[in-house]
Amino acid sequence: MENFRQLIDLAGERLGGQALAANDEFFAGKENLLKPGRGIFIAGKYTSRGKWMDGWETRRRRDSGHDWCLIRLGLRGILRGTVIDTNYFIGNHPESFSLEACDAPGAKSPDLIKNKVPWTEILTQRALLGGSENLFEILDSRPWTHVRLNIFPDGGVARLRLHGIVVPDFTKLRSKSLDLAAVENGGLVLGASDMHFGGKDNLIMPGRSVNMGDGWETKRRRGQGHDWCIVRLGEPGLIEKIEVDTTHFKGNYPESCRLEACLGEREATLETLSDSNERGGAASWQEIVPRSKLGPDRCHRFSISQPRPATHVRLSIFPDGGIARLRLYGRLAQV
Repeated sequence: MENFRQLIDLAGERLGGQALAANDEFFAGKENLLKPGRGIFIAGKYTSRGKWMDGWETRRRRDSGHDWCLIRLGLRGILRGTVIDTNYFIGNHPESFSLEACDAPGAKSPDLIKNKVPWTEILTQRALLGGSENLFEILDSRPWTHVRLNIFPDGGVARLRLHGIVVPDFTKLRSKSLDLAAVENGGLVLGASDMHFGGKDNLIMPGRSVNMGDGWETKRRRGQGHDWCIVRLGEPGLIEKIEVDTTHFKGNYPESCRLEACLGEREATLETLSDSNERGGAASWQEIVPRSKLGPDRCHRFSISQPRPATHVRLSIFPDGGIARLRLYGRLAQV
């Protein structure tokens, strides 16, 4: 069930996710739900209303009903699973929760709160454990723009994660150049050989990296081999220009890199996309950028003179190190 955690958190603060409204925020604000990390605990820290908590926490209910928080996803998409993290909420966590969703691009908060748009229950009421990451798979395959977290009857939640698949609107982009790997265009990093210092998903995030921790970085290799990651394009495309950005990586950038592309099934697994002499797969990879030297703290640009349709790209770095961003610019292909 944890496989969905390999997908993008569509509600992530860095993607523009926002807690729009909540019926109660007496002890701790709704904005904390979407912050990075699991939340912290500071012993002895209090506010005028009680114990300071790093999460969303409502007051104790003395009547019927339940509390709720309204979330706008940063990117419209299909939800595959959620993590309701009650880290440090023990004895004050909700007894249970449910999730509702709607697909209403551009909808205003008052209309959402007053149910002027149709809401669909995507997770029925489920029990929660305190001080835990509570994982639940979501089976509904429709795309959504907003989610309503209901907690019963009250209490505190540290973080909310809504993992899924971005569903872009490509109707106006068919003839335009775009970053085919970008998360906002449906790109997904399927896997990487190592992520000791920095996660694979950072490679395709919006904007420039803010520091060395905002990139993909592997541990130091002490033997043979090299590190790699595989990116699935949002849609099959013709890659024309590539950027390999080592911004902030000054003493730990890779010595060189190589890029390969293949045309395969969208739902192909890492095993089927890997070379037979590496992991037993049978993908037909074609080199699009030969092994090329990299330098520290800079953006390296490569041009592809004869682009071919591709669905996946493999970035190999030699022997190890950190890459801030990977951009794969091109046009959508008709395949």
